[in-house]
Amino acid sequence: MENINKSRRDFILKSSMGLGAATVGMGTLASFSNVNQESKKLGIALVGLGYYAEILADALQETKHAYLAGIVTGTPGKEPIWQKKYGVKKENTYNYENYDELSKNKEIDIIYVVLPNSMHKEYTIRAAQAGKHVICEKPMALNAQECQEMIDACNKAGVKLSIGYRMHFEPTTQEIMRIAREKEYGEIRYVNASAGFRGNFNSDHWKVLKKYGGGAMMDMGVYSLQATRYATGEEPISVSAQDLSRRTEKYEAEETVTFQVQFPSGAIGNGHTSFYEGVNHLYTKAQNGWYTLDPFSAYRGIKGDSSSGPLNYPVINQQAAQMDGVAQSIKNDEPMLVPGEEGLKDMIVVDAVYESIRNGGKRIMLS
Repeated sequence: MENINKSRRDFILKSSMGLGAATVGMGTLASFSNVNQESKKLGIALVGLGYYAEILADALQETKHAYLAGIVTGTPGKEPIWQKKYGVKKENTYNYENYDELSKNKEIDIIYVVLPNSMHKEYTIRAAQAGKHVICEKPMALNAQECQEMIDACNKAGVKLSIGYRMHFEPTTQEIMRIAREKEYGEIRYVNASAGFRGNFNSDHWKVLKKYGGGAMMDMGVYSLQATRYATGEEPISVSAQDLSRRTEKYEAEETVTFQVQFPSGAIGNGHTSFYEGVNHLYTKAQNGWYTLDPFSAYRGIKGDSSSGPLNYPVINQQAAQMDGVAQSIKNDEPMLVPGEEGLKDMIVVDAVYESIRNGGKRIMLS
């Protein structure tokens, strides 16, 4: 694992020196043959072959509308392993230097960016300029401005952009969204969302370095923020936040954050995220009842309950459902369930969280 992290760090340092230097500049509509044929599986190329990319690759063995067509890695030793394990063609294997040549590959329709946060903007924009649709992992980028640039680039190129919020495709979570949308229990009063794990990162790991988009808020905190939004069906109008990190001598970026959001209806949201403790829970209190998920963002086994009884829905492969959903949206030329704008909404609030922390927990109004 240390060798993998070192390789990733070395690449980040090199790529940051030439950000965006190599682009194709096509600006044309992404295309592939027979887009409306339901039987055609779309080819996905994974960019960055860390642990989550392996989860995605495994999920692609279960998808009906997409398949693993290509890979992009900065570690040559991974190439033969992935080619053998997943049947990836040698000619569909790329590195970060020849990344833009993906524009010539008709077998690849979608590029899935699974890189450190600081690299999301560059590799999303270059994917769009190569004429490929894009899935970008969360958080979308380092800040809201970068998110908007990514959205603009995809719109200019005529490609679709989706953010990796897999929970939007999970049936129990979808039921929570429906309850909020239809106000089944009346007006929502309060929501609490906590997401974290006990992390023992090296001090030079990108997840705890600010310039690479590290920190608990950018990692698990986005889950908590997302949950407050979809459990209420509203967008925050203000936020205040506190940095409660404990191992400050070890980690540069924040380890533990709490934040409070207020919604237009008067509902209050309380969020918590941490690299110090394992927690994964969502609770919402409404005028005439309550609903909860515990856990609410685990890969498998989302468990729901409510004042009306348990929320029993099938356990699914969330990543497979997500990628199938994206592929179907492309094939049918329909809006993405989770478009780039969804990632932008979160980053507007995340930017305000950091502003509040810098100002001693001051309440930040959101326009």
